[in-house]
Amino acid sequence: MTQPTQTPRCILALDLGTTTGWAIRGFDGLITSGTASFKPGRYDGGGMRYLRFTNWLTELDRRSGPIATIWFEEVRRHAGTDAAHVYGGLLASLTSWGELRGIPYAGVPVGTIKRHATGKGNANKDAMIAAAQARGFNPADDNEADAIAILHWAIETRGGVA
Repeated sequence: MTQPTQTPRCILALDLGTTTGWAIRGFDGLITSGTASFKPGRYDGGGMRYLRFTNWLTELDRRSGPIATIWFEEVRRHAGTDAAHVYGGLLASLTSWGELRGIPYAGVPVGTIKRHATGKGNANKDAMIAAAQARGFNPADDNEADAIAILHWAIETRGGVA
């Protein structure tokens, strides 16, 4: 007796920031990636960045989903206060969006992602881009490269279980 083939679940990987890197494995098994800018406009209120982010997540879920799991880069230390505030706001928006939809989410430590992608837990941006290119991707920047690395980590380790 043959085992039924299992349809791949839709997995979203994010590198949160003003320029958010993303990579998604759709239910069809295809991987796509890119970046999305959440830089505030000149006349935007303080919450518009986060509103645009949640609307973007909803649209991504509608077009490529349904999203089954979300993995994101878990940053413990930021170089600047503004970056920390943006990350915290995006993380709060992401987790509340996931909670509303019953979508599990989890952070992956930066060193874990870098080690999986390059063999070095302190790999620089160029090394992360080169690792994505070695997998056949052409990332626009290190944000997209990090998201690709997160997605491959999640797939290859079954979310750290393998």
